[in-house]
Formats: sequence, C-alpha cells, structure tokens
Amino acid sequence: MNPDMVAELLRQLMKEAMILAGPVLIAAALLSFLLSLVQTLTSLQDQSLTSVPRLMAVALILLVGMPWFLGRMAAYTRMLLMDLHRYLG
Repeated sequence: MNPDMVAELLRQLMKEAMILAGPVLIAAALLSFLLSLVQTLTSLQDQSLTSVPRLMAVALILLVGMPWFLGRMAAYTRMLLMDLHRYLG
C-alpha cells in the first residue's frame, strides 16, 4: 500500500466521519446558542438549564437518525471490504 492509497483511505474516512457527526453537532450548537440567548434574556444562570435539553436533543437525534447512521456506516464498510484487494496487493 503506497502513501497515496493511505491518504485516499483517510480522506474517505474523514469525509464519512464528518457526514455522520454533522447533524448531531449542528443541532447541539444551535440548541446551545438558543438556550444561551434565553438565559441571557431571562438572567437565569443555571447550568442544568443548558445541559439537560442539549443532552436530550442529542439523544433524540441519535435515536431518530440511527437507521441512517447505521446505513451510512454499513455502506462505507461494504465499500472498504469490496476494495480490500486493491489495498492489500
């Protein structure tokens, strides 16, 4: 396996990781922004006010999106295993 193949494998892996992590991270960031805005406007400074809804939102997104996440990971694994001969020899 030459360095170009390793770089291509890592590029594909990082692309899939960003696609899979993107929805969860974007939702958590947007919810954090909105909750911080509400805290600022209402002068509430309780940390559990931001942590609990954010954790619940991330858990809900993971639960609802699980078929899509697993499908993407399975497709990537299938593609990797189908091209395994190219990387080994």
